Amino acid sequence: MRKPTITDIAKALGLTPSTVSRALAGSHLVNEITRLEVEKKAAELGYERNVTAMALRMGVSKIVGIIVPQINRQFFSNVISGVETILNDAGYSILICQSNETLSGEVKALKTLKSNQVAGILMSHSIESKDASHIKDVIGNTKLVQFDRVFYNIPGPKIVNDNFHGAYNATRHLIDNGYKKIGVVSGYLSSFIYRYRLQGFKEAMKDAGLEVDPDLMFTDAILRDTGYTSAMKAIRKGCDALYCAGDYSALGALECAIDCGLSVPDDFGIVGTANEEFTSLVTPSLSSLDQEPMNMGRKAALAFLQSDDVGEVTIPMDLKVRSSSSRVLS
Repeated sequence: MRKPTITDIAKALGLTPSTVSRALAGSHLVNEITRLEVEKKAAELGYERNVTAMALRMGVSKIVGIIVPQINRQFFSNVISGVETILNDAGYSILICQSNETLSGEVKALKTLKSNQVAGILMSHSIESKDASHIKDVIGNTKLVQFDRVFYNIPGPKIVNDNFHGAYNATRHLIDNGYKKIGVVSGYLSSFIYRYRLQGFKEAMKDAGLEVDPDLMFTDAILRDTGYTSAMKAIRKGCDALYCAGDYSALGALECAIDCGLSVPDDFGIVGTANEEFTSLVTPSLSSLDQEPMNMGRKAALAFLQSDDVGEVTIPMDLKVRSSSSRVLS
């Protein structure tokens, strides 16, 4: 069955479609009795307003677009939940797009949101996005709030973690548990977050007087399989612990250590990043840095609602210590 229209409501009440349209929009040009009659009949017929079409006609939108690299990651789904808690109360709906970690997917998402005349865009860029040129080409005057993975040469609010100190504290925790030959499984260094995490790791090692072995530094490794292969190389070189800039690479490292017959944490220690749900469910449980994604989402939404540019907002990272790094020192 076709969906009921404004014309159907107008015919049922003996009104003009324009009167029904104004009544549904809450216009002061329609008296209260008529407005209530229209709303009642609309409910009876199951009429649903096309918010997007109305926005296109009026040039005003109450829809905010969100672009994430992967929606199935707990971190990004929690960011979206945080955004919703603020924007829904403010009368906005959200339209979610994912880039699937590709530049082409990100460009397509930006163009889709622009064509829908969204009021603003909240985004975390994909791994393939090396610079902001494609964003500048598409975004125009649409308000942009960046979160997690950001480009600093684009104006507007940026909601980020304290990635340097988070990685520093995670590495320091491994050092304090007696690990000496510590390596790092980092992400793509084209992204600021992974650069800062790598810097935090190096600084913690330097402050502890420990060598940063280039052979134990692995970049472009944020997946489970790349975490596994990186850990295998590290273990063969005598590494006794890894700080991983992502939880999926940390999971791969854990599986590798177990396959190699190592006891975790007695023989080998691991700390990940993001505090994905599975980190507390695997055996042994994985220590990980919590990025406070719900809080990040709320901050991003509040930044969109503010008329002034809030600049950079930094959210701390809290280390959740679990079995994979808590070694009993002799």
